[in-house]
Amino acid sequence: MIDKKFIGKAIPEFRTVAEAGQLRFFAKATGETNPIYFDESAARDAGHPSLPLPPTFLFSLELHQPDTRWRDEIGIRVARILHGEQSFTYHRLAHAGDVLRFETRIADIYDKKGGALDFVVRETRVTNQHGEHVADLRSVLVQRNG
Repeated sequence: MIDKKFIGKAIPEFRTVAEAGQLRFFAKATGETNPIYFDESAARDAGHPSLPLPPTFLFSLELHQPDTRWRDEIGIRVARILHGEQSFTYHRLAHAGDVLRFETRIADIYDKKGGALDFVVRETRVTNQHGEHVADLRSVLVQRNG
């Protein structure tokens, strides 16, 4: 079982760039057809400085977190985890070329089914290179225990 003493733990923050090629690939993979997600001219004509991030793209950027030692520290075994839940609260758009900062903490840890499943709730604040609040992400990892 994952110890509840880790509730409140800060996960190492990181920064990453929202690259236009990644945005286009993600938009295509998710079935997006709006040209503002593919064509710089269409994005500018719609009032954007560059390609906007497609909905839920921040989740894929969060997976780029370079420091994963926190998982070992709290006892997460990658081979036993499932993605349980994800939610987003958007405060402003982010665009290709933005440098995004991800600040994450463990908001809750609980178990179900007599300890057969552990749930780790992470909350992430995303800001851009200007310090503007872009979004809040909430995700739940589920670990199946032996």
